[in-house]
Amino acid sequence: MTLRLVTWNVNSIRIRLDHLARIVSEADPHVVCLQETKVVDDLFPRAEIEAMGFPHQHIYGIKGYNGVAILSRLPLVEPARHDWCGRQDGRHVSACVKNGGKRLEIHSLYVPAGGDVPDPETNPKFAHKLEFLSQTTAWFKKHRSNGGPMILAGDLNVAPLETDVWSHKQLLKVVTHTPVEVAHLAKLQDSASWTDAVRHFIPPEEPLYSWWSYRAQDWKKNNRGRRLDHIWTNEPLRESLAGATVMTSVRDWTRPSDHVPVVVDLNF
Repeated sequence: MTLRLVTWNVNSIRIRLDHLARIVSEADPHVVCLQETKVVDDLFPRAEIEAMGFPHQHIYGIKGYNGVAILSRLPLVEPARHDWCGRQDGRHVSACVKNGGKRLEIHSLYVPAGGDVPDPETNPKFAHKLEFLSQTTAWFKKHRSNGGPMILAGDLNVAPLETDVWSHKQLLKVVTHTPVEVAHLAKLQDSASWTDAVRHFIPPEEPLYSWWSYRAQDWKKNNRGRRLDHIWTNEPLRESLAGATVMTSVRDWTRPSDHVPVVVDLNF
């Protein structure tokens, strides 16, 4: 089968539940990874999402901020929550889907934004971001570097390539595109020989964004975007990649998230 996975920073699942339904209708995914659900587990709209065709749900919610989830049409097994930097703050869940004898491990990840000042000495939020990336890198390298088929999807809050931001020169000292963040993300990508699935199909020379600030009155006209949302696959899935796209049009919907969904297809 061709499995379609969508990752999306929803920026409040209860506010944008109708958007999720529309995305599901248009993209018809088998698995959806969400970030920034912004709701405790007891209030997560399980029944409404099940009615969309996703009876299997693994969630990790926090009141008012963060929160991640994996929604699946296929059964989920081995659900796990992962906490980093001594915090239980709803940033990382994993689970496995099975199709026949095949098993696919999926991670939904929300990397800290890092605040405004790219200096870990003066900005605790930026220090937290770098440490979060370091700890997840060490874990994947130790526990998953030689594992089976695996996907990492989510808002990684780093735009690594020059074409992943509207102006490489102007954003070199802006959080999400600083050299130290890009270096940390590269180490995470090396930890399990991850392939950037979207850039596998969309050439690195082509500008590509998944986030536009709410501050821009006309996001499309200014187009000052950044590619913060990623889907990575490990070595066992490299030959299974079948397609990728970014649903840019979603940013034009009423009361949108500042992020748009990213989609990857693979033969599974």
